[in-house]
Amino acid sequence: MIIQMPIWVYMGLALAWRLALLLYGEWQDRTFAVKYTDVDYFVFSDAASFVHQGKPPYERSTFRYTPLLAWMLLPNLYVGPVFGKLLFIVFDLGTGFLIYKLALARGHTLRMSKCCACLWLLNPLPAAVSSRGNAESIMTFLVLWTLKCLTSKNTIAMSVLYAVSVHFKIYPVTYSIPFYFLLDETSSDTYGHAAGCCDSWKWYRTAQKLILPNWPRLIFVGITGIVLAMLTAGCYDMYGWDFLEHAYLYHVTRKDIRHNFSVYFYMLYLGAEELRLPCLGVAVFLPQALLLLAVSLKFYHDPPLCCFLHTFIFVTFNKVCTSQYFLWYLCLVPLVIPRLRMKVGKGILLTVSWFIAQGLWLLPAYYLEFEGQNTFLYIWMAGILFFLVNIYIAKSVIEAYTFDSWNHPVTPTAEVSWSKAKAK
Repeated sequence: MIIQMPIWVYMGLALAWRLALLLYGEWQDRTFAVKYTDVDYFVFSDAASFVHQGKPPYERSTFRYTPLLAWMLLPNLYVGPVFGKLLFIVFDLGTGFLIYKLALARGHTLRMSKCCACLWLLNPLPAAVSSRGNAESIMTFLVLWTLKCLTSKNTIAMSVLYAVSVHFKIYPVTYSIPFYFLLDETSSDTYGHAAGCCDSWKWYRTAQKLILPNWPRLIFVGITGIVLAMLTAGCYDMYGWDFLEHAYLYHVTRKDIRHNFSVYFYMLYLGAEELRLPCLGVAVFLPQALLLLAVSLKFYHDPPLCCFLHTFIFVTFNKVCTSQYFLWYLCLVPLVIPRLRMKVGKGILLTVSWFIAQGLWLLPAYYLEFEGQNTFLYIWMAGILFFLVNIYIAKSVIEAYTFDSWNHPVTPTAEVSWSKAKAK
């Protein structure tokens, strides 16, 4: 059977597909007014050009990233303008391979692990995103590599990779809470493994175990802090306040009132000129923060699930939400699906609903963007529907998931399938 082929065959097929999309994109860019290449790729390339000239990459307007990204694309000026796309494709393939290795580490069979990898490698969405020149594959690779080191209990490497991940994009900073909780040398008695506390004494004992430091936690906090401080200090020394403003502060204080998937965008758009807008920013952040803390306390013992829920909630409740954010949690979906006690029909229904809700948003967004029609209200209503669909998906995943301690992976004989599963 085809699933019995080595993982390298699937990676080869995934590479061929992405290269074909890359070639098609080059043809479309030369032929049609609507470009295949992501507009952000031109931003990255221009920033690399400024760096090559000895100027800050932030002289390119809308470059809101670490200067490391501009440096990584310097070969665009020497090798060719497609170098960056090829680099992102390599990270994309690396993400698929890490999914395969993580699935094996979680105790799944070789067959199931290949299926998990193929959910990413043969998925048209990440293939299109990386071949269009979007850099999100770097983040998916870094996050999964961090989880892989956590699986191997290599706390030092995990801490370094985690710091680099946060430097590239701020959103993984929320993972620090479940990671800290998980780094407990006696995790078999923790809240997650016990699946709840039934009395106040046990709750107090659990709280102590979650909060009090130990060597793994001190190593994690210390190394993460040092590496992140070194990266920040180095970039600040080279580019000063521009680096802090564009790479970090912009994303924290961002009030993007343009149409986006966020359920809050219309409210922020209408109140853009009002003095109460800062208060609104805090108000919309509160549900997000509380849910992230609750998820950390409940599911920290299973990092792939916890990171998926963290990212899914962060994106769904964020005041700015664009399509590229979806890849942040989609790279974790293949690690969650094998443990879902869910009928295939319901899984398909959730997936189709997710895409339909996006389509209902994209239609009025098209008329606004390209036809100049005032469809803000329709976009907002579609955003509410998409928000509700996402909430239902998160609820369904939590209810259907079969839990097992990360430090006590399931054996292949007890493996959970999507359609039928046993309680561990």
